[in-house]
Amino acid sequence: MNADVVVVGGGPVGLLTAALLHSAGIPVRVFERNTGPTEYSKAITMQPRTLETFASVRSEGGKRLVDLVLPLGRQVPRTHFATLPNLLELGGFETAYPFVLFIPQADTERVLARHLAAQGVPVEYGREVTSFGQDAERVVVTVGEETVETRYLVGADGAHSTVRKAAGIGFPGTEPTAAGFVGDVELTAPPEHDFHLWSHETGSVSIIRTPSGHRLFGMEPGDAGLTAQEVRARRDRPLGTEELRATLVRIAGTDFGLRSSSWLSRSTDSTRHADRYRAGRVFLAGDAAHVHLPAGGQGLNVGFQDAANLSWKLAAELHGWAPSLIVDGPASYQAERLPIAEKLGENTLAQSAIMTTFTPAGAALRAMTAELIARVPGLSAELAGWVSGLKVRYAVAADAHPLDGLPAPDLVLDGENLLHRLEIGRYLLADFTPDGRLAALASPRVAVARAERRPGVSAALIRPDGYVARAWPEPDVADISATVDEWAGTPARTSDRPSTGTSAPMRSSQ
Repeated sequence: MNADVVVVGGGPVGLLTAALLHSAGIPVRVFERNTGPTEYSKAITMQPRTLETFASVRSEGGKRLVDLVLPLGRQVPRTHFATLPNLLELGGFETAYPFVLFIPQADTERVLARHLAAQGVPVEYGREVTSFGQDAERVVVTVGEETVETRYLVGADGAHSTVRKAAGIGFPGTEPTAAGFVGDVELTAPPEHDFHLWSHETGSVSIIRTPSGHRLFGMEPGDAGLTAQEVRARRDRPLGTEELRATLVRIAGTDFGLRSSSWLSRSTDSTRHADRYRAGRVFLAGDAAHVHLPAGGQGLNVGFQDAANLSWKLAAELHGWAPSLIVDGPASYQAERLPIAEKLGENTLAQSAIMTTFTPAGAALRAMTAELIARVPGLSAELAGWVSGLKVRYAVAADAHPLDGLPAPDLVLDGENLLHRLEIGRYLLADFTPDGRLAALASPRVAVARAERRPGVSAALIRPDGYVARAWPEPDVADISATVDEWAGTPARTSDRPSTGTSAPMRSSQ
């Protein structure tokens, strides 16, 4: 085998997938058809859940990926929903990162690519995957003149994914109805604060300060309510600085001193997701699996969680111990991530209706929604939890513990932050009992760590991606042991091993 996993696509999602797999000891290669890293930044928003994932990955010099991206961005403690004036607070969540980080996508890619290069996994730029074939044991990938044999293939190659098309995976959804503008610009007279203007008569414009200037996006009323053909015609027409300047004047009465632009594009509300996330030995992640209106940076962040969800399960398959629960059962990659893509589509379509209905009825809808967000704390928290990723929940039983299926809260385990204890190839059993009675459940695939006592929970099995597989209000050791076996494939435990304390290594595919 040339590599156990081939990742197609050197964007942020593909790079994080490769980094996570490599951290689990999986040989991986990354092919990117472009000749070098992107110079542009389609996405600028990192949500708290993404920052938590970055905190779990060790990099060079004792740092973690989150330590490398934080200095490059701007931290903001609130986020928006549909550019409504009532911003969503992020300070009420149990997370070490209660803020949005505005960071250019190009910087995120550079951090990830440098991390991989330091680990001996260079991104192979200018290498286009044109086809592949698979059987029960392998995938044979054609990359230019080279044929690469691999155990698994991950398509993180964008909305027009070659991998998705070649795998025969459908991409159903809704046609676009609106075409907005988006770009990175320099302004000599910007608003004092981040800015969202909406008028059913003139349109909308939002301006967000970034480390390198300003991100600007919006839409005129005449660019909404279109046919798919009209949207595509607008999208295919290049957007220039002079056209954007005139558009801003029509919408806001000023061009905000627009001096120059480094990147301009047009966005649409086309909403689609793959009908399968896995086809044999082929997986999809990121934009290859879902596209939608770019609202709140959710696409990139959902893509990062695709990478986190897939990587540990794929590593478990390659190491030979993955139970059916995570391979093709209710906790498989497809079973967990496809419903998230469906909800993402609904979420962004709802935002599209609020953002692009330039009529008196649309204005009334915005006003009513804004009032509800302001007056109903539960609604504001629900929206903030979804957009931030901190309350995105995987399917759980009807009688589940309140923590089940959610990202683990910010805990200290054996004096160390929980995120720093996570390993892609190992579960973490948090033991809240006063006598540490769960220590005997430790194994090569399950680390047991003591946690400070917490009301309503005596133990929590935390997956390698930081989600709670299951939590228990009472320390039922037999039930906890059975659940650990269900998730970890009945590993040999500390109490089962010889007194020498040596651990049997995981079975490798190499």
